[in-house]
Amino acid sequence: MPEKTMTQTKLSSYTKASLILVGIFVFVSMLSIAKAIILPVLYACFIAILLEPVVRYMVKRGFNRALAALIVLILAISLLAGAVAFLASQASKLEAAWPELNLKIQELVRTVTTFLSEQFAMSSTEIDAYIDQMQEEMLSNGGSKIGITITVLGRIVSTVILTPVYTFMLLYYEPHILRFVHKLFTKAYDKKVTGVLSETKSLVQHYLFGLSIEIGILAILNTLGLLLVGIDYAILLGVTGAFLNLIPYLGGLIAVTTYTFVALLTKSPVHVLYVIGIYSVIQFFDNNFVVPKILGSKVKLNALVSFFVVIAGAALWGIPGMFLAIPVLGIVKLILDVSPSLSHWGEFLGEPVGTVTKSKLVQRMKKVVNS
Repeated sequence: MPEKTMTQTKLSSYTKASLILVGIFVFVSMLSIAKAIILPVLYACFIAILLEPVVRYMVKRGFNRALAALIVLILAISLLAGAVAFLASQASKLEAAWPELNLKIQELVRTVTTFLSEQFAMSSTEIDAYIDQMQEEMLSNGGSKIGITITVLGRIVSTVILTPVYTFMLLYYEPHILRFVHKLFTKAYDKKVTGVLSETKSLVQHYLFGLSIEIGILAILNTLGLLLVGIDYAILLGVTGAFLNLIPYLGGLIAVTTYTFVALLTKSPVHVLYVIGIYSVIQFFDNNFVVPKILGSKVKLNALVSFFVVIAGAALWGIPGMFLAIPVLGIVKLILDVSPSLSHWGEFLGEPVGTVTKSKLVQRMKKVVNS
């Protein structure tokens, strides 16, 4: 009889494990399938969290909530459109110089071809044939690439249209959403729920504001550094590099590779060394001064989890997934940190114990949860 009970327990454990795995598979599949719906909602959530304090301030000053949300959203869109237009003007300079850059790229390819033929006993004819083969394959896939491009453009247009709509709705209906959350719990927990929601919102806002400030500082430092060594298209490259910094390790590698490639094409090999030196100094300053002061007290993710999540985000949602992975994970960690039953998961996502101190907000929120 005991043996039968053990067998039933084992089968039950296997069944639970199978159901968990199936559930994870279905959840991940839905994330991938529904990315056209989820991505605009995620963008809208981040934007709404950043804009909510301004809307709240205007409502306190007597503005209707719908009007306040609309005004703030229009101002935000105007600022963003201005920034995009400015970067587009910088990109147009790069486009105008493309024929000249293309010639330099061909010259660089010939130099590399000569080097390879000398070092690896390969004839230049073989290397040229291999390059021609790659070009033919790219051209042969042109039809499918056009179809993919049209699909991607459609998704971008859809996201650009839907994100402001969702943002307005979230800003306008925030009190209604909070009332709904309160009704999920009994009145005995009303005070605790209010405290948890307030502190969670404060944590997330501090984190996203900190992330925005870090991107701004890096954009300025990257641009000034590139201008200092005389690299062309410094503003475009500097801002792009700042956003790439959201992607741990891979983003920095892509940024410095792009900088060195542009330096090699437009300047001299010596400028490549200048660029690498400047970029190393900026990264040192960011990791040791900017991040600890602005983000370190709010959330610190360990490298293993960060790298895995970025790769997973890229697999699920492509480039947008790579950029959204770290902010989403950071917010998840903040929420886990203040939950008594899930705090061990928050510790797992963070740096090893002793390497980072919890923020005052997290400590304060834990008191609210435990009270």
